[in-house]
Amino acid sequence: MQPPDLAIPILPSRCVQDTRDFYRQLGFDGKIWGAPHFYATLNRDSVEIHFFTDSELDPTESSAGCYIRVQDVDQIYEVFAKANLPKAGIPRIDHLEDKPWGMREFAVVDPDGNLIRIGQKK
Repeated sequence: MQPPDLAIPILPSRCVQDTRDFYRQLGFDGKIWGAPHFYATLNRDSVEIHFFTDSELDPTESSAGCYIRVQDVDQIYEVFAKANLPKAGIPRIDHLEDKPWGMREFAVVDPDGNLIRIGQKK
């Protein structure tokens, strides 16, 4: 059986080692490729995110991000909340909410300013 189509976001990172360490708090694991550490592939269950090194990145000016649609957003929020991220600034975790567009979602902003929205259909 052929696997379903899949999109994998590729996001900027000032230091892929630091990015890997941040995402490990959220249950991701992965590898770093290249020397000196140009690229990272991180996985959490069926979710995969890639990161490339951009040493000039300013997190406060980043417009990079992605949306991850999941089956149980409440369970994932509970796991991510254990990382004790701040509720404001960079990095941060936003509150889990029912949105008027029919999604239940929350967001994480990583130390590089990447906005990761995670949600499920209500």
